[in-house]
Amino acid sequence: MNKISRIIWTAFIACTVSGLSAQGALSLKAGQEIPLNAVTLYSSGVGYFSHSGTVTGNAEAVLEFDADSLDDVLKSLTVRDPGTLGVSVAYDAEDTLERTLKSLSVDLSGSPSLGELLASLRGVSVSLTVPEKVTGRILGSEAVHSPEGTEWRLSVLTPGGIRRLSLDEITSLSFDDPAVRDDLYRALDLLAKGNASSLRKVRVSLPGTGTRTVSIGYVIPVPVWKTSYRLDLGGDTPFLQGWAIVDNSGSSDWKGIRLSLMNGRPVSFRQNLYNPFYIERPLLPLAIAGFAEAKAYDGGYGMAAEEYSYGEEPYAEMALAAPSPSSMPMAKRSALRDEALGAAVASAGSTATGRSAGELFEFTLKGSVTLDRRQSTMLPLTENPVSAERLSVFSGSEVASGGSAHPMLALRLKNTTGMKLPAGPVTVYDAGAYAGDALLDFMGEKEERLLAYGEDTAVTGWSEGSSGREVTGVTLSKGVMTIMRKTVHTAVYTLKNASATSRTVLLEHPLTKGSVLAQTQVPEERTDSLYRFRFSLGSGEERSFTVREETPVSETVELDRLKGDALAYYSTNQEIPEGVRKALARAVELRRRTDEAQRDLSELQERRSALAGEQERIRANLQAAGNASQQGKEYLKKLSDSDAAIEETDQRIEKARNALKEASSAYGAYLSSLSF
Repeated sequence: MNKISRIIWTAFIACTVSGLSAQGALSLKAGQEIPLNAVTLYSSGVGYFSHSGTVTGNAEAVLEFDADSLDDVLKSLTVRDPGTLGVSVAYDAEDTLERTLKSLSVDLSGSPSLGELLASLRGVSVSLTVPEKVTGRILGSEAVHSPEGTEWRLSVLTPGGIRRLSLDEITSLSFDDPAVRDDLYRALDLLAKGNASSLRKVRVSLPGTGTRTVSIGYVIPVPVWKTSYRLDLGGDTPFLQGWAIVDNSGSSDWKGIRLSLMNGRPVSFRQNLYNPFYIERPLLPLAIAGFAEAKAYDGGYGMAAEEYSYGEEPYAEMALAAPSPSSMPMAKRSALRDEALGAAVASAGSTATGRSAGELFEFTLKGSVTLDRRQSTMLPLTENPVSAERLSVFSGSEVASGGSAHPMLALRLKNTTGMKLPAGPVTVYDAGAYAGDALLDFMGEKEERLLAYGEDTAVTGWSEGSSGREVTGVTLSKGVMTIMRKTVHTAVYTLKNASATSRTVLLEHPLTKGSVLAQTQVPEERTDSLYRFRFSLGSGEERSFTVREETPVSETVELDRLKGDALAYYSTNQEIPEGVRKALARAVELRRRTDEAQRDLSELQERRSALAGEQERIRANLQAAGNASQQGKEYLKKLSDSDAAIEETDQRIEKARNALKEASSAYGAYLSSLSF
């Protein structure tokens, strides 16, 4: 790892350990201050820090940041000075040290070894001790590899000739050229200064006259602020208490600042603005060099000139305006807070007000906040009565494959706090004791959410499932039969309550994709994957609840493409309505006649082919025996008989073709006429 890499890595480790960033330690001339007065933390992992103070005349504010924060600072830094003659911001670029080191005659960039350094100093005069004194000029340095390891050897041109020396043999080495020695000391000074601190300084120059108030703001990475809740069910009205967990991971104390916490998901990203960025440019030949190539032009012809106008699209400007804040009083504290959490709330001494800020929601802590560097704190966000209904939520998915399960002890919580509640863990207390933990996702105002905080072991449930298929209707139109079916899925849930108190059960049934409910009791609500049914379950009661779903399926059959046996199957299928079966039975009869006519025609065509083959054999034999021989005369008679048989067969084939045509036409006409 080279020197620069180590510097950046050290800064990264420091950022990670300290919580990513130093919050702009800002210094000015004596008697002038621009203190940190407001911090806004976002759930996206950044924070906005605002400094405001009074300066007189020319001023320069110096802010220090971790290197990892500079990209965000350069992206977000704002300076407001009504009396300035021109604000300027200056900072050292990240590659300044690297480039400065490379510009020196002794290049220590990249953390070279001694052998590599000497290899880069060819021609430099040196004085060596090995142990005798050797003077000369460096010819080069090379690494020699062997099974024992790598050995660097230095070649030096001395008055007595070239000498090759092992670096392990050299006990001392000095450069004779004062300029080389100065560059070496300067490089070491730069590296020592770069290693001294991981902070980077940003200087804001504020030239001006008179006394005026200036403000400086910027966004930097910070730890995400967190939320935790306590929900007390012991009183007459459920009571929700929310706390914000905030970390000051920077190097500056927060003294009497205004702290705001933003809940939402704004777009937040980093861009490499701090590190210098170079692009490759093409190398073009000199314009004064080269020669022109010979070129011939085609003849031209006249054409009308056309005018073109180019318009400019104005850019749309967007302005973000935040509504004015509105106070939200906190509710009376519950018994839980007074007894279990009273000390913590009393020590905090402040609550938060909330307001909408566009699509975000802002919590602003009442009063000022003081928090030392590298410290964390818990601050109260909300203290309000809420609406919460006790439920036992039974999951049908857990018993779909058999077995039994217990429902979850749950609450249907309604957000009546007037605020958007961030996500966080909820500790539930009941009857003055800990009852369990739950997880709360982000909740908008007046939104409802189910929270499960335990298992209801007093209630046990199981299920039995079945499925079947039935025809719901058949249509016939122009030779096409459409059969409508439905697959019925039935799940029977049985739950038994062994408790001394009744339960309100919320049954979650996983829905079947593509199905519809087929029952009179409608679910209380539905999600993308399940239905929720509500029913009561008394003490000691065992109750069954049935859920029926139907999945519609249709089948289209082109009757003229069916074979006889397939058509006969549909005509005898008892699922098909009787009227349709009778119509199909007539179609089966017509199809049978068509098949018989086709079969008769095929047999006659095969007979004619056989007769034609036999006739060809007789002709060949006749040619071999001759017409005059007795055998030839017999072949002549057979040939005559064959002609008569073929003629008769041709007549029968013609009749069979007509019969097939009539049967096919009758079958097709009948199918086309069917309409049910």
